[in-house]
Formats: sequence, C-alpha cells, structure tokens
Amino acid sequence: MRRLLSVLIVVSACVAGCAPQMRHDARVFDAQLNAPYTLAAGDRLRVIVFGQDSLSNSYSVDGSGHISMPLIGLVRAHGLTTASLERVIEEKLRGGFLREPRVSAEVEAYRPFFVLGEVTTSGQYPFINGMTVQNAVAVAGGFTPRAYQWSVDVTRIIEGQPVTASVPLTYQVRPGDTLTVRERFF
Repeated sequence: MRRLLSVLIVVSACVAGCAPQMRHDARVFDAQLNAPYTLAAGDRLRVIVFGQDSLSNSYSVDGSGHISMPLIGLVRAHGLTTASLERVIEEKLRGGFLREPRVSAEVEAYRPFFVLGEVTTSGQYPFINGMTVQNAVAVAGGFTPRAYQWSVDVTRIIEGQPVTASVPLTYQVRPGDTLTVRERFF
C-alpha cells in the first residue's frame, strides 16, 4: 500500500511538472493600455539639455536599466516615464553642475518585441507604434500551415513578473512583448 502511494505521488509530481504555463484572460492587460509608457532595457532615448549641446545626445537603456550621461554618470531609467526621467536628470545636474537645467527626454526607438512558435521566421523585431498581433505575425513572415490562427499567447512583464494571456489578433502589441503562436491540433 505504501509503495502504491509512493508511486502515485511521484507520478502526480511528474505530471504537474509537465503542465502548461497558466494563461490568464486578456483583461489582465487592460490596465496597461492607458498607462504611461515606462522605460526598460533596450529603449533608446533622445535627451536634450537646453543650452548644453555636449550633454544632449541619444542614450540607450542598458541591461541594468541605466543610461550613462557625461558629468552625472549612471542614471536609473528602468520603470520611469520620460517625464520622471527628465526630473531625475534635472536634479542630478542641479547638484553642482548647472544652475537651472531644463531637460527634455523622448523615446527615439522602443525596445523590440519577439515572435515565437508557428510563424515562418521566429525572432526579435523592432517595435512600431499601433502594431497589432496580426501585424506582428505578418512581420514574422505569417503563420505556418500548422498554426492556430484565431488567437496568440502574449507574455508581458507586469510589476516585474511575466504574465501570459491568450489574445485576439486585433490586440495591441507593446514594446518588449513576446508573442507565441500555438500549434493547432487538427
């Protein structure tokens, strides 16, 4: 009896380990649709410090979430909006470098999105504003003959955690999203 119970526990653990990742309803992303864009690794920014041509330049957000500027060094950008980043840069410049700095920051190029699964060419692609899941699949060469073509799994980082939801083809893609096209069964 103990041996049978032990075997059942081991089999249950194995089956649970093979279970697919839990998918959420697409409504889990609704709060982010109107939220301001937050910066992350892979974004390229255009920062202008008015009256200081040597500080105005394009800066990339590195893997640790920082940009590196002359005089003030590393500035944390991850999780900030462009308006928040402007204030942080102004504060750092005000700390002994400039009397009344005025800074403007805008996203020059968004971080890429990724397409995986049953598409012709999986990979990383540059983000374009207004892109839908259907546009993203088209950029990746379209569906393969085995693809499930009615919805796609989108994985997005929300509050530092990856969240996956099945969304329709008309859904808006965000920078950094990973789209996975599933295989159909018949």
